[in-house]
Amino acid sequence: MAVAPCAATFNKLTQKRQFALVLAHPPVAHSRHFAVHVLAVKAPDFKPAQGVWAGVVLPKRWAKRAVTRNALRRQIYAIATDTLQRQPQAWSQQGFAMVVRLRRAFDAQQFTSAWSEPLRQAVREELLPLTQRVLSNGEH
Repeated sequence: MAVAPCAATFNKLTQKRQFALVLAHPPVAHSRHFAVHVLAVKAPDFKPAQGVWAGVVLPKRWAKRAVTRNALRRQIYAIATDTLQRQPQAWSQQGFAMVVRLRRAFDAQQFTSAWSEPLRQAVREELLPLTQRVLSNGEH
């Protein structure tokens, strides 16, 4: 799935301190496999201190194969971008950071391939409601 660039994008969290600040707060939404943590951003830790910041935490404990971790990361960022494209003006002044954390492994017997179409659809079906709830309702 290719994601076209758009005006409504997000900044990626890159620093350990940024992740630590967001993950210090309890999740605002969770599903069977994922949890979403949100924090209102402030300078100097986040520059610029507006817009949406996004990060992904995929422990090797829950996704052992690099192929799976990379595909999950791409899928999460694509879903966040899709959700932001639907409402680009809502985020022009607000500043918040969102971290999607994998909290449980997908069943290896059900999904035998490291990244298959059934796994991709299962991830998308689980992540869409989470990101839409956080980004649409402004749970931050």
